[in-house]
Amino acid sequence: MNSKALLLGLLTVLIWGSTFAANSFSLQGGFSAGHLLLFRFAVASIIFIAIALIPSMKFRLPEKQDIWKIALLGIIGINGYHICATFGQLTISAGTSGMLIGSGPIFTTIFAILILKERLSKVGWIGLAFGFAGISLIAFGSGNTTFGIAPGVFLTILAAIATSIFFVYQKPLFKKYTAIELTAYFTWVGTIPFLFFAPGLLEAIQTVPVGVNLTAIYIGIFPTAIAYLTWAYALSQSNASSISTVLYLEPVIAIIVAWIWLSELPKSISIIGGLIAISSVILVNFYGKNQHAISKTQLDPNKTR
Repeated sequence: MNSKALLLGLLTVLIWGSTFAANSFSLQGGFSAGHLLLFRFAVASIIFIAIALIPSMKFRLPEKQDIWKIALLGIIGINGYHICATFGQLTISAGTSGMLIGSGPIFTTIFAILILKERLSKVGWIGLAFGFAGISLIAFGSGNTTFGIAPGVFLTILAAIATSIFFVYQKPLFKKYTAIELTAYFTWVGTIPFLFFAPGLLEAIQTVPVGVNLTAIYIGIFPTAIAYLTWAYALSQSNASSISTVLYLEPVIAIIVAWIWLSELPKSISIIGGLIAISSVILVNFYGKNQHAISKTQLDPNKTR
């Protein structure tokens, strides 16, 4: 992995890691979950339109036979993921959300086994078992009581599952389109259903504090648009499986940013669960996969935030 790819990857993860605290700040500051979703994706869509209009980008429109695939994946990977993740954050902390989303590769591995026929070694299956144990501990530490489970946990796990399906099924499209093109397609497709939340958005923008508006704009510009561009460039400069290792830092960054910005920390049991879950992800990805299968069915680690 060259230094440029590493720096771009670390910048991407730093931005993505800040998303959870920024979401919480915006939701606590007066935006409804629906308004926040539409606001951030409207901003990101405008950015990608501007990029598409740059002649040097040589931006292509999708082929007719791929439109339905892109639309379906956009609904799952953008609408499904972000609705569950954002509404989930109404009842769980930013750090807890970051840890649950960070354990998403566990579900990606399961879908890879079922759909792409990827094989796991005994170590891989042990890693998966520990992963689900870690997710359980995160969940048990999310409620108001010591072993309570907040409703947002189930929505956030659904978000992790949605993005896992998204990762697996978008794989064939990368043979025909660039990462930037696909990200733009998915962003535009995903923005359309969010128009359902349009009523009252302008009033919300006028009534929430300036800092909350600026945070929502930040989410639209950086985590939703720019981070995907830096990630795409990082992928173009390095092997996908190598650069994806920096993604394991995202839950850590999410917790640190939430602690500094919101003075918010997950409960100890959730942090222990997060450590177990993320460790299991590393175990499965580095030591648990059949190397011959990996060479045939390597998944692209592109993420949507």
